[in-house]
Amino acid sequence: MNDRIREDTTRRLERAMGSLGTAAMARMDERLPWFRALSAEDRSWVGLVAQAGIAAFVEWFQHAGKGQPAPSIEFFGTAPRELKRSISLQQTVDIVRTVVEVVEAQTGELAAPGGDDQLQQAMLRYTRDVAFAAAHVYAREAEARGAWDARLEALIVDALVRGEVDDGLHSWAAALGWTSSPVVVLAGQAPDDDPQAVIDGLRDRGRRAGLDMLAGVQGDQLIVIVGGADSVSAAAKHVVPRFGPGPIVIGPEVSDLHTAARSARAAIAGLRAASGWPDAPRPVHAEDLLAERAIDGDEDARAQLVENVYLPLVGTPLLDTLATYLEQGTSLEATARLLFVHPNTVRYRLRKITELTGYQPTEGRSAFTLQVGLILGRLSEPSLT
Repeated sequence: MNDRIREDTTRRLERAMGSLGTAAMARMDERLPWFRALSAEDRSWVGLVAQAGIAAFVEWFQHAGKGQPAPSIEFFGTAPRELKRSISLQQTVDIVRTVVEVVEAQTGELAAPGGDDQLQQAMLRYTRDVAFAAAHVYAREAEARGAWDARLEALIVDALVRGEVDDGLHSWAAALGWTSSPVVVLAGQAPDDDPQAVIDGLRDRGRRAGLDMLAGVQGDQLIVIVGGADSVSAAAKHVVPRFGPGPIVIGPEVSDLHTAARSARAAIAGLRAASGWPDAPRPVHAEDLLAERAIDGDEDARAQLVENVYLPLVGTPLLDTLATYLEQGTSLEATARLLFVHPNTVRYRLRKITELTGYQPTEGRSAFTLQVGLILGRLSEPSLT
């Protein structure tokens, strides 16, 4: 008896499949704002998925009394990968719920006489199992996407560290949804934790702070790229706690990811030279380590010091004044005697040096940087002439 009722209900469902799909689309358009916001192409794909889901239910219902087979989830494969990325699990559940509501509203017409309860029970089981199946599909997709995203992230960090920036880097970043600027790179010691756990923690922290973050562990170093921070100090605040012990160096802020290789290069060079300044703050800016970086062989730092310290002073009395002042142990009176000028003249020239270079000769760290800049400038004289 039940089998005959099931067969009759199945025939009714088969005849109504087209109208059920149309009704489901109309209800989604009425009830689901996110559905109305989809492109015409995506709406069409959703309609095909809904229609395939109804057909799968009818097929399952026809054989549900024979060993109670599990509902098929193959109809999810109807959707292209792009649609799965743009529609969340919750929205997928909304689609299933809408289709079920449409079928339930017409149970009296769809079920054969005496088959109302049979159809309703079947829908309850089908809805539950499909919801679990959808969660499984999305979990599998998320796992695969997470592994792929991790590979892209590692490629981007490695490319920036090696300075190999090309169009591929932008494609990789776009695939990860990177749109932020400005950008700053930080380098320091990696903690003893599992590298992937560290990177995942940074990514979560970035999401909570509304920042884009990419990270990579290379050897014992942790490299973090931060985009979209209001300031360098704001970027550092969210990142510093994730580093291991030891110095942390902040590269210069740059306009976008394409130019981030310069920030990464400065941060890594600063980390390599940071031991030359044991009392450096944590974190320290790569710009504040120019002298140590230059002594360590960083060509970028050497060129920057020559440009910022030596070239603004060369050909003026300020160069001799600075050289004499530093050679005399920053003694104002001794400098004035050797230059045959009044001490006030020396004071005036030292102020001008500060204005031109940004470094104050009377301050210890600045005097050291100026000394290194002078030496590098003298050594570069043959190439400057």
